[in-house]
Amino acid sequence: MTVISEIENPSAERLPLQVTQLQHLRRQIPPLYALLAVNASALAFTHRHVAPTWLTLGVAGILVTICLVRLLAWALPTKDGLMTIESAEAQMRRTTLLGIVLAAAFVSWALVLDQYGGPYEHGHVAMFVGVTVLGCVFCLSYLPRAAMIVCGLVIGTFLLYCFLRGPEALIAIAINLALVSLVIIKVLNDSFSSFLKLEQSQQDLYAERQQANRLNEENRVLAHTDALTGLPNRRSFFNELDRLLESGSEEMSVGVIDLDRFKPINDMYGHTQGDHVLRVLGKRLLNIISHQVTIARLGGDEFGLLVSAESSVAIKIGDAICEAIKAPISAGDTVLSVGCSLGLAALSEAGDTAHDLFDHADAALYQAKERRKGGCVLYTKDMGESLESGKSVDSALQSANLGRELSVVFQPIYDSRSLDIVAYEALARWNSPKLGLVPAEVLISAAERTGMMNGVTLILFDKALDGLRFLPYSKRVSFNLSALDLICENTVSSLLSQMQKSGVCSSNIIFELTGSSLITDMAAAESSLKALRDGGCMLALDDFGTGYSSLSSLHRLPFHYIKIDRSFTSRLSGSEGRKIIAAIRGLAQSLSLKCVLEGIETENQLIEAGLIGIDYVQGYYLSRPCSSEELYASSLVDKAV
Repeated sequence: MTVISEIENPSAERLPLQVTQLQHLRRQIPPLYALLAVNASALAFTHRHVAPTWLTLGVAGILVTICLVRLLAWALPTKDGLMTIESAEAQMRRTTLLGIVLAAAFVSWALVLDQYGGPYEHGHVAMFVGVTVLGCVFCLSYLPRAAMIVCGLVIGTFLLYCFLRGPEALIAIAINLALVSLVIIKVLNDSFSSFLKLEQSQQDLYAERQQANRLNEENRVLAHTDALTGLPNRRSFFNELDRLLESGSEEMSVGVIDLDRFKPINDMYGHTQGDHVLRVLGKRLLNIISHQVTIARLGGDEFGLLVSAESSVAIKIGDAICEAIKAPISAGDTVLSVGCSLGLAALSEAGDTAHDLFDHADAALYQAKERRKGGCVLYTKDMGESLESGKSVDSALQSANLGRELSVVFQPIYDSRSLDIVAYEALARWNSPKLGLVPAEVLISAAERTGMMNGVTLILFDKALDGLRFLPYSKRVSFNLSALDLICENTVSSLLSQMQKSGVCSSNIIFELTGSSLITDMAAAESSLKALRDGGCMLALDDFGTGYSSLSSLHRLPFHYIKIDRSFTSRLSGSEGRKIIAAIRGLAQSLSLKCVLEGIETENQLIEAGLIGIDYVQGYYLSRPCSSEELYASSLVDKAV
């Protein structure tokens, strides 16, 4: 019943072994005292005419009264959940001592009674000693030490008494009782050992279940928490948004926050300082979160806001967020400052679905960046379609001369031990006459929205192949593919065709894919990656450790490399961070994969990466992204030197 109840209620608190032992003992002690009281009363009754009254009524009455009092004491309910190990052990010790005292008292009383009466009375005494002691032993099976002491004391005393007094029949009975007692004690000890093993296995099972529950809870928190800032992540944000809409909330606003001046900090000071800024901002935003306010990091320098209140309250909270983000941030000897623009969409004005609310909040954000940078703007219906975020980018991309406006730059990847260049990562750049320099992530998002992703990928890949011919050292080039590239057979076949026409050896091409891009259509991804690998290309899983399916992807897909996300690199200064990266490296080594650590920004990070055993490193400390011409020129200078 204990096992069944735990399966039905896995969260039930598991009692310590000693308390459980006392629980079982508590169920068997009352029958023990009842047995003693009934058997003693029967023995006194059969000797009432042959033995003195003080012996059959006085002593027997005292012994029976003690038994009944102890029976009631054990039968009363107790709070075992509040009992400690020490109190349980103390009660079992007291029970053992009292058992010795009562055993001595009862056997002494019985042997004194044996001085009176005829053969029937003598037989009743022998029966009383044998049956009562064996019954008591069974009742004390969960306290074997007490059972053995009581049995040894009573049977030993009775055996000695029979040898001294005789006759032979009584001696034979005593010997028979002793042998039966030994067998029963052996069985009792085996049974108790089995009980201990069972309880220990249940304790271990409970501990494993508790650990599994803790790990599940940690995984649940991690799956809904941004590792860098400690804020809820994108998944958590949209889950909460859906929950609020399903609950029928009438007053609610959705906000999109985008940091201003953050990209220049990344470009000028490196991603280490950028991550530091995000961590500081995460702590500030955590202080604003309440039962009415949810703030989540959606990705990069974009954050989401949910306010379960009327729009006027949401605007005040938005202004408070803008003020909190504006405050200067100390980074060593440098003081950094970023701002933010915030777009809000209220449930009453911007629609009643998650998609509409978020899109209109994004449109309000675009308006804030255009007309009220650093402030908060609430979406209104008269803003129109022209204010929707990304429309200008989409329009510029659709009308762009991609052959002229798109380009690639190359960032070297180094051997962590020799610091020799082993490969280059090709990074997309878009210089639009209308918008200026557009970040790569904006380009990719716009290309995916407008259905131009495959064309953009092929143009960028063609430029990467052209650049490869001018790169020094004739090394490999790593090229990023999106989810839409993977599920398009024409794109994959075109990539292979471009390689063949260029004359570049396919083994010099590494295609990088993020774990999240594989979730779109795993079957299509597997087929595409198999085609690329069969074509002689190398494959790398990018941003490892951040994608929900990264671990399963390693087993299912034919990768050669894993690239550890830069968010882990910033933790190399701490022992926990080093342990995590070392664990990832050990996993990769067990799967015969090479490791690339991204985001190396300091000499200490480079040294730690080498000590951990990382194969390859990449980052601004070693080299910033450059054009193929710049890299070629630098190689000529190196040779001249």
